[in-house]
Amino acid sequence: MGVEIKVDNLSKSFGKQLIWGNVTLTIPAGEVSVMLGPSGTGKSVFLKALIGLLKPDEGSIMIEGTDIASCSEKELYEIRKLFGVLFQDGAMFGSMNLFDNVAFPLREHTKKSESEIRDVVMEKMDLVGLVGAEDKLPGEISGGMRKRAGLARALVLDPEILLIDEPDSGLDPVRTSFINQLFIDLNAQIDATFLIVTHDINTARTVPDNIGLLYHRHLAMFGPREMLLSSEEPVVRQFLNAQTVGPIGMSEEKDADELEAEKDLDMPPLPPIPLQLEPSNGMPRRSQREPGAWCRDNGITPPPGSFQENMSMVTGG
Repeated sequence: MGVEIKVDNLSKSFGKQLIWGNVTLTIPAGEVSVMLGPSGTGKSVFLKALIGLLKPDEGSIMIEGTDIASCSEKELYEIRKLFGVLFQDGAMFGSMNLFDNVAFPLREHTKKSESEIRDVVMEKMDLVGLVGAEDKLPGEISGGMRKRAGLARALVLDPEILLIDEPDSGLDPVRTSFINQLFIDLNAQIDATFLIVTHDINTARTVPDNIGLLYHRHLAMFGPREMLLSSEEPVVRQFLNAQTVGPIGMSEEKDADELEAEKDLDMPPLPPIPLQLEPSNGMPRRSQREPGAWCRDNGITPPPGSFQENMSMVTGG
C-alpha cells in the first residue's frame, strides 16, 4: 500500500525569508494527496525537501524509519530509490528519443540487461499510452506527451512514492483531464503514494483523497478531500472554490484595508462537492473511502445538491 510520509514541525528559510514554518502532516500510504497554495508559497520547495534536494532548517521527514532531513548521504541515496518524480516540463533529455529517456534510470541505477530494460520501458510506455512513440524526440511531441513520457520514466524503478510537480502546467483543460485520469488509473494499479502539487482547482476538487493548502508561510490545513471542500476556514474556502472574497488577493495576502472592507461581507455559498474520479479500468481506488463517509462521520451536512448529499438520501446515510 505504498509508503507513509510523516512530516513534523518542518521549517525552511532562504536567508531571512521564511518560506514556511511548523509544517506537520502525515501523507497516507497508497493514497493520492494534493498540495495547493497561491503562487510563491513554497509548494515546489516542499517537494524538494521531501526528496532530500533541500535540507529544512528544522523538523523531520520520516520515511520507513529514516529521517531524511538529518540522515547521511548514503541513507538518503537508499531512501531516494523509493521515489519517482515528475517535473513540470517532463525534464526530458532533448537529444535522446523517448525510449532512451525512459530507460535512463534503469541504465544508471540497475544492472539489468538491455533485453530486460526494453521489457520494463515498453511496459511503462504502455501504461501511459505512448507505445509507438518510443523513437520520437521530445521536441517532436506535444507537451502532454512529454509529461506522459516523464511519468513513464518516473515509474521505471517501481517507486513507492510519486511526487508530481504541477502536471497541468502548459496543458489545456482536456489534456489536464486525461492526465488526471491517468494518475487515478495508475494509483489503482500500483502500490504507490501520490503527492501532486497543482494550481488547478478542478484537479484538487476531483482527483485526491487528501488536500493540503500552504498559505502565508504555514500549512493552513491538510485532510480528507471532503473536509477541505466543506471547510468554513476563509482561506481554504476561498482558494478551493476560486472566489475573490477572502484573505487572498492579487499578492499572496490582502492588505489590512482590503480585509477590513470585506469583513462584513458574506462569503459566497459553497458549491456542491463533485464526484471523485474513479479508475477507468474498473479497479477500486486504493483509499476505499465510501462517498460522503467523512462528512457523515464528522457530523457535517454536505452542501445542497452535492453528490454526497444525494448518496446520503439514497442510502439513508
